[in-house]
Amino acid sequence: MDILEKCRPWTAEHLRRTGRDCYYRALGDTFDGTEAEFEGRRVIIAASHDYLGLSSDPRVLEAAVTAVRRFGTSLGGSRGVSGSLELHEELESRLAEFMGQEAAAVLPSGYQANLMLAPLMTDGDLVFSDFSNHASLDEAVAHGKAKGRKFLHGDLEHLEELLQAADKHGISGGVDAGKIILTDGVFSVEGDLCDLPGLMKLAGAYGARVVVDSSHDLGVLGPTGAGAGEHFGLRPDVVTSALSKSLASVGGVIAGPAEVIRYLLFHARAMMFTAAASPANVAAALAALKILQTEPQRRVRVLELAERLHNGLRSLGFDTGTSVTPVVPVLVTGRERCVRMWQELCEAGVFAAPMVHPVVRAGREVLRITLTAAHTDTQLERVLAAFEQVGRNAGVIPRHAPTSHTPVRIAHPREAPLSGPYDVRLST
Repeated sequence: MDILEKCRPWTAEHLRRTGRDCYYRALGDTFDGTEAEFEGRRVIIAASHDYLGLSSDPRVLEAAVTAVRRFGTSLGGSRGVSGSLELHEELESRLAEFMGQEAAAVLPSGYQANLMLAPLMTDGDLVFSDFSNHASLDEAVAHGKAKGRKFLHGDLEHLEELLQAADKHGISGGVDAGKIILTDGVFSVEGDLCDLPGLMKLAGAYGARVVVDSSHDLGVLGPTGAGAGEHFGLRPDVVTSALSKSLASVGGVIAGPAEVIRYLLFHARAMMFTAAASPANVAAALAALKILQTEPQRRVRVLELAERLHNGLRSLGFDTGTSVTPVVPVLVTGRERCVRMWQELCEAGVFAAPMVHPVVRAGREVLRITLTAAHTDTQLERVLAAFEQVGRNAGVIPRHAPTSHTPVRIAHPREAPLSGPYDVRLST
């Protein structure tokens, strides 16, 4: 059989019929990172993870341009050979300090940053992953040699059952096996925050290490924006993050104890056999990090907008789930209805993100909305007006707004930074 035979049914008509034609649609010119030209109309981009609105900031743009002029567009090699610049090391040093870790390594993508975890998962080890983790964490487990176990999303009782079973039945060495608990800090579809205190308490009780993917919380949560760990006053063992969200670039970072990062530099294929992150991307992330640390009002702004968006949608009758973050999922049951609403929203001037199976379970389809610190109050009102019009037409919300709703209180940072270093681990 021809190995390419499986591809032939994937015609343009197949994509349209299965609702997949809403993906890979190209935007035209963009305006201030908040609007863009899309198929003949100007739309508000409500699907970007540029949370702090820095991708169009002149200081970030200038840093990228200056780096290109100084170093060129590519370094032509891996970090291990000819691709390391002092610029990379400066970003790594600053990120490690910011994230409350000893050392960090920067990669060309956030996906690769998570794949870099694979060498930690050796034969005889056990990995316990939240069911809703990002696909790149699943891929890291697949590339490693440890046995993987999935626990129900956010269900600490189920996780403890799995940990107990591993010890009791001697799975892969039982109590003596190396154990890792993998979780997103903020889950990219549901928008909810992991129970990091609960996870670390279980980790302490069962001799496990905790790894957190902070792609959607770095720059947003915590007194200084350092992410979920800082938000809870805890230090996970290892933290990964994409640079394409709050840091307005493209790339990834993994941070942890210095010996762990050194080990991974010489064992992780995701780092050893890939070209170095481009000078422009590194310089842009470095400039964005400096702005993030000196302009906390951006973080305050995006959280304020998120709370108003959540509660504005809920007041209309929409269900935004358990999210308390700038990731706002609007439940729209049914693939066809979700995709149709996406198209009608585009026609109404709002570009959101449809999430259907297999990204979510069938029957739990959502339109994900993310606003940035650069969006205006007027744009927020336009998004709410478009959702009201389209939602009523689709029968997702009632013709008349409900008399009451349960308000969302966003995951605001503490009033002041923690007085001392993060706690390394909770004990039972």
